[in-house]
Amino acid sequence: MIIVVGEALVDLIEDGPGRPVAHPGGSPANVAVALARLGLPTGLLTQLGDDPHGQLLRAHLRDNGVRIAPGSLLDGAPTSVARTTFDDGQPRYAFDVTWRTFPASEAVPTAAPECLHTGSLASVLAPGADDVLALVRAARPTTMVSYDPNCRPALMGDRRLAAGRIETLVGQSDIVKVSVEDLGWLYPGDPYQQVARRWTDLGARLVAVTLGDQGAWARSHADEARVDGLAVEVVDTVGAGDAFMAGLLTGLRDRGLLGVGHRAALGVADAHVLGPVLAHAARIAALTCGRRGADPPTRAEVAAADWSAAASA
Repeated sequence: MIIVVGEALVDLIEDGPGRPVAHPGGSPANVAVALARLGLPTGLLTQLGDDPHGQLLRAHLRDNGVRIAPGSLLDGAPTSVARTTFDDGQPRYAFDVTWRTFPASEAVPTAAPECLHTGSLASVLAPGADDVLALVRAARPTTMVSYDPNCRPALMGDRRLAAGRIETLVGQSDIVKVSVEDLGWLYPGDPYQQVARRWTDLGARLVAVTLGDQGAWARSHADEARVDGLAVEVVDTVGAGDAFMAGLLTGLRDRGLLGVGHRAALGVADAHVLGPVLAHAARIAALTCGRRGADPPTRAEVAAADWSAAASA
């Protein structure tokens, strides 16, 4: 079981000028759905209002096999919304997000999950962000932790304060995935390899950096690896990073590197391990880019795709 903690929201995605269409979204919720579609038992602790948007999200999560954790239903508050428009295929976001305090004690089953994943707005927005950090600290002795900052500068306030909070969570995490765009905002001018070294020094066993159409790179305590991007017809990039995150976790699990008992092995993973894991995650992200909105593939769809054609295009 993997437990995901963080926001679920409705993406109002522009389908032509002035024509928003409601799609289920929110980075942690996207990760949970992607994990479930890839065959991993997955639960989500989130915050949903009792309104049409909340009903849409609950149905979407249930239909994809994601268990909604107790404490996820808000009383008297609307479901969070993001409005997405596009500039040359790249999404631009405006948010109306609520992230309250929550009863974290109900989020993690009695039997410790293999991994607890969190990130994005839920890890930085007050007042709930403090509860996320407390939950991570409580789970860490018995559970592997993964984290994706997924920065939204418009909602994160002072950059240096945000970086400090992110570094605190990096230090509590085993697996960190981050985009090169996020790092460019957090640490202007610092090479991503340098930041990854700092983050592994903080305690992360593995830091993976997505490089857009240039592929992805990762570093453990022992080695590093890089894979090139795949040439695909991009519809939009909504949810691609979340799909990559799910692919990273499933790739590690397939190789026996997920779970608290595998921390030491994860920390010394070499390029022969890291490279295939990155390639797996990149394929899942590429398939998501070929669809409108956050619509990650199933494991069967990943296996059936013609990757030789994508690599040579």
